[in-house]
Amino acid sequence: MKKNSFVIFFFVLVFISCKEEEKKSDDSSGHSNHTMSAAGLTYADSVNAGIIAEDTLKGSPHRVAMGNIGSSHVHIEYGSPGVKGRIIWGGLVPLKQVWVAGAHSATSVEFSKEVTIGDKLIAPGKYAFFAIPDSTEWVLILNKNFKQHLADDYKMEDDIVRVSVKPQTNETPVQRLTYTVKELEAGKGEIQLQWEKVKLSLVVVAK
Repeated sequence: MKKNSFVIFFFVLVFISCKEEEKKSDDSSGHSNHTMSAAGLTYADSVNAGIIAEDTLKGSPHRVAMGNIGSSHVHIEYGSPGVKGRIIWGGLVPLKQVWVAGAHSATSVEFSKEVTIGDKLIAPGKYAFFAIPDSTEWVLILNKNFKQHLADDYKMEDDIVRVSVKPQTNETPVQRLTYTVKELEAGKGEIQLQWEKVKLSLVVVAK
């Protein structure tokens, strides 16, 4: 009898252990994994809001921006560098050259459903997001090779779409690079990039 009880107890423990492993696996994938960048988000947002008066963090924290435009979920991952008293445009970021639009690995943009950007139909999937800054007009780029370090391996022939946009001016500088996904009306929205005094908007149309 004691032996049978021990066997039952053993299998109950194995069952519970397996369930816990499944839960951990589920929690480390998909949207629940957004919490991995919570510290970066909190710090960068606090700097941008002026809650942290002096940005002393070295490096560029990993950040996530996401939102729905129409039926498509838009998910952006990027490194967020800080101004930290530096000249950004034409200094840290050269003008008229392809820029990774973030730091470290290429900024990635993923669409869960088909969208239209410019005059191009974009299939669901993940893309690298690059930019060519200039004083009066920028070129924003989606590139099919999202696994890149900075723009070291960038190839123009891998571009999916290029869109020219005019930069807007932020009266209050944004200290840490920040992306936002906004739906402006049903099925139409934009991806916003803000850093220092520059604000850019890429229009995205979805069903």
